[in-house]
Amino acid sequence: MIETSAEESVENAPSLTADEAIANLRSPDLGLRYYAAWWLGKFRVQLPDAVEALIAALEDEADKTELGGYPLRRNAARALGKLGNTKAVPGLIQCLECSDFYVREAAAQSLEMLQARSAKPALMQLLDGGVAAGVQVPGRPHLTQPYEAVIEALGAIGATEAIPLIQPFLEHPVPRVQCATARAMYQLTHNRVYGEYLVKKLDSSDLKLRRVVLSDLGAIGYLAAAKAIALAAVENSFKLIALKGLLENQLPMELDKSLSDDAIRVINLMDSLL
Repeated sequence: MIETSAEESVENAPSLTADEAIANLRSPDLGLRYYAAWWLGKFRVQLPDAVEALIAALEDEADKTELGGYPLRRNAARALGKLGNTKAVPGLIQCLECSDFYVREAAAQSLEMLQARSAKPALMQLLDGGVAAGVQVPGRPHLTQPYEAVIEALGAIGATEAIPLIQPFLEHPVPRVQCATARAMYQLTHNRVYGEYLVKKLDSSDLKLRRVVLSDLGAIGYLAAAKAIALAAVENSFKLIALKGLLENQLPMELDKSLSDDAIRVINLMDSLL
């Protein structure tokens, strides 16, 4: 049996009300609990009882796989990021110490979504050992730590003190980790060298990596990449999402002003892809 970070398909499961989902999350039936955690995140149920039940699920010991994974904890961690309630931050920080790689990954992603600056020390600790320690775990389809998620989180929450730990991961053998590093380094330094590093990755022969790069460029709002994004050998839907990211990063700086030439250029590029 191989564990993956992908959520199991639950879209065909029965529909619920918010109260039913909260009740199911406390049920002895593990299947109901797993689905309820997913459902509460999917539909962003922000009721206090939902948040409290999901936080409690972060410590669940009942839903454990033969390989030591905690599926319910994973779903709960993902859901809490989507709900946007900072009460979840302490529990998610604690999850960074979980033995389950995918719980740690989900926690890092949710801490990024919650802009949890208090998580910086715990996230930085996962980079201990540097690139040399970032190898694949024998017999598992993942690295020792969820470096991609951790590095992206540190970049997003402005952890400039983590720059010496993050920068060496540009030399990591996994391209997605390299891209996450360039993304974070641009956010932390605003040095266009890292933006151009990502632009060059758009020449990769790996379509999945090119999609990741578009997401990274959109997330950091690297305007100089607009034309390269529009010309990338990727589906237009991914290009549009990336260009939308550029625009969203630009517009807050233009409140009460007319649109800049850069913003207009991005809008025209989006129009050309529709």
